[in-house]
Amino acid sequence: MKALTWQGKRDVRVEEVPDPRIEKPNDAIIKVTSTAICGSDLHLYEVLGPYLTPGDILGHEPMGIVEEVGPEVTHIKPGDRVVIPFNISCGHCWMCERGLYAQCETTQVREQGKGATLFGYTSLYGAVPGGQAEYLRVPQAQFGPIPVPDEHSDQRFLYLSDILPTAWQGVKFADVPDGGTLAVIGLGPVGQFAARIGRQLGAGRVIGVDLVPERLALAAAHGIETLDLREVDDVAETLIELTGGRGPDGVVEAVGMEAHGSPAAKTAQAAVGLLPDALAKPLIDRMAIDRLDALHTAVKAVRRGGTVSISGVYGGEIDPMPMMEMFDRGITMRMGQCHVKRWIDEILPLVLDSSDPLGTEDLATHVLPLAEAPHGYEIFQAKDDACVKVVLQP
Repeated sequence: MKALTWQGKRDVRVEEVPDPRIEKPNDAIIKVTSTAICGSDLHLYEVLGPYLTPGDILGHEPMGIVEEVGPEVTHIKPGDRVVIPFNISCGHCWMCERGLYAQCETTQVREQGKGATLFGYTSLYGAVPGGQAEYLRVPQAQFGPIPVPDEHSDQRFLYLSDILPTAWQGVKFADVPDGGTLAVIGLGPVGQFAARIGRQLGAGRVIGVDLVPERLALAAAHGIETLDLREVDDVAETLIELTGGRGPDGVVEAVGMEAHGSPAAKTAQAAVGLLPDALAKPLIDRMAIDRLDALHTAVKAVRRGGTVSISGVYGGEIDPMPMMEMFDRGITMRMGQCHVKRWIDEILPLVLDSSDPLGTEDLATHVLPLAEAPHGYEIFQAKDDACVKVVLQP
């Protein structure tokens, strides 16, 4: 089959690789019909390369048609249309029974001190081949795959794999009261959905912050109030001013470790990326530092007693945080990988609604064949060609 493989920093290629096969009785094989490039894939493209091996298959936002199932898989069958959550969870361990699917004890990568195994996301998370490919082996298929109906396009359902429940969790964690104000820092795909979901879940006001014109325009088209950070000197101060001197009730930080506005940390990340893997890995593991401008903005903007919800991916171990300010202002912080299946029953009725209230069908700006995946990575990272979201069709 053909698959998108990592070969080095900013070097991904579509190559012929062996077809996947059933390896365990609770496996399934799906033929991938659509798979997306996620913002967190760009961390692999740039920062987290030391944890990848040339030939690793990337991608963790797939859906498709079931080809084959193992004998322990009974809730899906060949021919079914399914979405595959990005985290691999068993559904029956202590963590899963409590809805903490991203911490599944059956698939935890204990040797790396990490939570549930993820598709296509480095040796830190199990080195499981990803979904930017023609076919995908799905472990723990007795629980993970989400059956979806045949009506509607793939794009209506594809984002259930990651970014839609990630945004939903982010807004839920932000704990904005009915009629309150939600700020969303970063209007990439997760931020776009978070802003729309904030309104859906009862926020009286949603303010989205970004610097990319196309992202700002897309949010505004969905009725979101926008703030262009290129036009203000201090985003946190401006958000406080816009909310009567108090600050938003909740802030979703949807940017992560490669935020703009952190030049020193950017230089440090780039320097580590130039080292041999044997030297880079311990530095990333014990001394990593993130680009924290977006996170610091969220912390400084939220009102006293408010909540900062972190959806952006971070990997630092020695990140400096304004602890005195956080403590004095009584800020709550919630964060973590999304527990995808915890939220599906709440989200699916909105996805099935013929009016498409979350705008699933207008998010993808580029729908490309798998062969053009390297170009998709290039334009998504550079934000060229008005790119907001890339969907690949094998």
